[in-house]
Amino acid sequence: MADLLPVLAALAAGPASPPGGTAGADDAATFVAPAYGGAGLDAVLPAVLGALAGSGTGAGADPAATTRLGLPAATRACVVLVDGLGWENLRERAGHASFLRPRLNDTAAARPLTTTYPSTTAAALGTFGTGAAPGRTAMLGYTVREPASGRLVGLVSWDGVPEPRTWQREPPLLEVAAAGGLPVTSVGPARFAGSGMTVAALRGGTYVPAEALADRVDVAARALRSPGLVYLYWGDVDKVGHHQGWRSAAWGHALESFDAELGRLARSLPAGTLLVVTADHGMVDVDPAARWDVATDPVLREDVALVGGEPRASHLYLVPGADPRAVAARWSAHLGEAALVGVREDVVAAGLFGDVAPHALPVIGDVVVAATGRTTVVDSRTQTPASLTLVGMHGSLTPAEMRIPLVVDLT
Repeated sequence: MADLLPVLAALAAGPASPPGGTAGADDAATFVAPAYGGAGLDAVLPAVLGALAGSGTGAGADPAATTRLGLPAATRACVVLVDGLGWENLRERAGHASFLRPRLNDTAAARPLTTTYPSTTAAALGTFGTGAAPGRTAMLGYTVREPASGRLVGLVSWDGVPEPRTWQREPPLLEVAAAGGLPVTSVGPARFAGSGMTVAALRGGTYVPAEALADRVDVAARALRSPGLVYLYWGDVDKVGHHQGWRSAAWGHALESFDAELGRLARSLPAGTLLVVTADHGMVDVDPAARWDVATDPVLREDVALVGGEPRASHLYLVPGADPRAVAARWSAHLGEAALVGVREDVVAAGLFGDVAPHALPVIGDVVVAATGRTTVVDSRTQTPASLTLVGMHGSLTPAEMRIPLVVDLT
């Protein structure tokens, strides 16, 4: 049996080996727990706002985080978040990153942070934007069950989710900083302006739409001719990884294109600008032969009403009256080394989602499943055929998914 709780307890004291040792080429011999309140994604914006405290009121700043992440004081900063660019992925494919590569072996310029659990965009961007763990933001997966209706809803598309300010109740740091007098500009695709995700966690300041990365770089450079903060998002690395895998030639080309524009951004910024590069999660290339489908597996389907989350990090919502511990034990015995399984109350108590707000508690599955190795757990009753064929995925606790870069450059 592969129980999640003992792994989380072991991670509190140090790295833990997955069941059976190293689980595959896309997985290292350890799991990684989220470092909420430490060297994690939740510290990035508070740390940057601390570095910029001299340029505004310091609203939203966390000087301790600024020190912890080693950020120098500055009057301008550009934070670039690259969707899907994990630390392990970047280091292995660094030959495609001429700007980033020389910084990766300089501990003053680059270091790994941890992302959230689940290691996925909705949870990570919620935490990045607010500095609060997913248990506070209720942004707990790609899909989750909405407690009032009992239906699965999509947090990336914001499909079926209640009003963003009602669902996500933590104050977005960009809004806090802008209200405190710091000029704030966000740069991303036009479709994200006013989207549920943006309103929930990344609202604040001025949103400038730009599609091509070169155009986003130009917008950022213009905005930082004056003191302030720019947040720039880029999603193509993740998109290519999902469809072709992070070890594909196409992924290397996507990294090259991003890295080239990042270098141009660094050269375009005024002297003394703080450039910070990070990501929301990494990625593993999954094995189609290691896919478990709840819809066609009677052992997994028993007592499970809905499967939320994603194939690497599932929330199991049970039928009324079902015993979560019995379901967790059955799943654990059936999946064996393919996944770690735990019940809600145990994984919440262990801190997997950070501090959990009362309104967010029922959003978490009755049973939580974290895939190991290159395994996926899917439910073809609710997932589209196209989603089942994705090559690169993320969400679980392996280093390739959990470790993200923090690259710091003072121009």
